[in-house]
Amino acid sequence: MMSNNIVDLTVENFQQVILETSREKLVLIDFWAEWCEPCKDLMPILEKIAGDYPDTLLLAKVDCERQQEVAAQFGIRNLPTVMVVKDAQPIDGFAGVQPESEIRAMLAKYLPAPEDEYLQKASECLSEGDYAGAFPFAKQAYEINPDNIDSKYLYIDCLIETGALPQAKTLLGEIKMVDQDQRYQTLQGKIELAEQAADTPEIRALFEQAEAEPDNLQVKVDLAVALYQVQRSEEALELLYSVLLKDFGFGEAKKFMLDVINALPDGDALKSTYRRKVYSLMY
Repeated sequence: MMSNNIVDLTVENFQQVILETSREKLVLIDFWAEWCEPCKDLMPILEKIAGDYPDTLLLAKVDCERQQEVAAQFGIRNLPTVMVVKDAQPIDGFAGVQPESEIRAMLAKYLPAPEDEYLQKASECLSEGDYAGAFPFAKQAYEINPDNIDSKYLYIDCLIETGALPQAKTLLGEIKMVDQDQRYQTLQGKIELAEQAADTPEIRALFEQAEAEPDNLQVKVDLAVALYQVQRSEEALELLYSVLLKDFGFGEAKKFMLDVINALPDGDALKSTYRRKVYSLMY
């Protein structure tokens, strides 16, 4: 599967790629030939890297046997040779086969970090107060690079706002002293407020009643509704699931459980876990 940011560089498109495209994106030129075995080891690595930078990198491949003029323009002596071109100028490169990690390290000097794109999208959603929309982007940015402190703070904020307090507390607890800035204090305060708001007298009374009447399914459903209203989604889902296990057709339990699952942000592990649990009861 060839990405749309991989092209064959020829005399015909030389000007467009080298003079025009290289002003908008980083161009990585791979000089290769059919008879060159190391070229065949290197190419899939370069294609894989290109796939990670769909908007900021163009991989241009030069078949040196067919495009001798292009190879001559760059004075290529050995194959494989890789060149990095920016603003119509070669700025870096190497000859021979290099490990993927070293190629990535070389390109990282000229390219935005892969998580930046997701951070940007998450921030755009947050500026409109859309935490559920920001959640999958923040999670993706965090998973690409857990050491990026901006990704981490953003993801924790989304976890708090979508009710995943235990996970938010765990991640916040991992932040080292040196990285604890104003955001750390803000998020800690947010978690404390959310925990206080999530422990209402009504919820406490329902918990007591549920303990006193373990077979009263309606109390469990009422408690689940109350928990969901203060964003304690995981506990609400656990309760509803326990009700459905006892009586799959009980009242509105199934409908409410599906509503809670569907309202969870995309990318939240609870969503897929509980969807599977409900479906396994259905079939």
